[in-house]
Amino acid sequence: MEKEDPIEKLERQQAEKKSNGGLKAVMIAMIVIALALGAALYYVLTSKNKLVNELNEEKADLTEQIVALQSDYENLSSEYDSINAQLDSSREEIAQLVARVKNTEATDRAKIRQYEKELGTLRTIMRGYIAQIDSLNTLNHQLAEEAASARREAEETKQANVKLTQRVEDLADRVNAGSIIKAHNFVMYAYNSNDKVTDKANRVVRFLVNLSLAENDLAAHGPVRVYVRVTDPDGNLLSDGRGTTFTFGGETLEATASREVDYQGQEVDLGIYINNIPSFQKGVYTVNAFTTQAQLGHGELLLR
Repeated sequence: MEKEDPIEKLERQQAEKKSNGGLKAVMIAMIVIALALGAALYYVLTSKNKLVNELNEEKADLTEQIVALQSDYENLSSEYDSINAQLDSSREEIAQLVARVKNTEATDRAKIRQYEKELGTLRTIMRGYIAQIDSLNTLNHQLAEEAASARREAEETKQANVKLTQRVEDLADRVNAGSIIKAHNFVMYAYNSNDKVTDKANRVVRFLVNLSLAENDLAAHGPVRVYVRVTDPDGNLLSDGRGTTFTFGGETLEATASREVDYQGQEVDLGIYINNIPSFQKGVYTVNAFTTQAQLGHGELLLR
């Protein structure tokens, strides 16, 4: 065998040492990268699990609130068939909402936010039912007491005819007051250019005011115009540019918008769009609805 030249041998050993050192550096670098990737993956998984837990808690809280409201609806009753029919409809809506929430993943934040808004609407509707029932109960109680008193006076003496006549006229006035159209289910929404509900002020292009004119057999039948007045967070009245005005309480008021419907004594649902507003700012907007006879209701909408 030919003997290797000492110089070549030395050069070969140095080259092998350099090659082994480079390979070791590459391996160290790969280990460092693997550890970094593992730490990043652990952080992502931990953050995701934390977020999922928070969303599950949020869904559980929402479910608890809806179930509590469902119980409130079950305990609410009235002596009026029209209101009972509306209550049954609302109970069905909240039962469907409970089912939808339970079948929705907590991570579907868009739907959870939608359900939160629906919960708020159902709460508002319930407050309207309570106010309407209390108002009708009070009115009926008063009328029953006064009618009984009038009958007793008529039976006791004919000399009370003058007073009785006055009492009857007072009752007639109360009946006239009962003929005034009232409203419920009062709520206002903000929509963006894609016709989606939003609460972002910089995305709003119009408002929609929804309400229902209540059933009232005593009210006059025919065209009824509903006017809405909407004020911005600074208290300024919004105007759609049509310059609509109406008379209420002996005063002429400017309306933001209006709509006429054919009222035949039955409940009528209607919506009034508020367009042509140049821009919307953050804050609370206030809306009041009127006919020329009465104020129908009011509400607020927060834009962020």
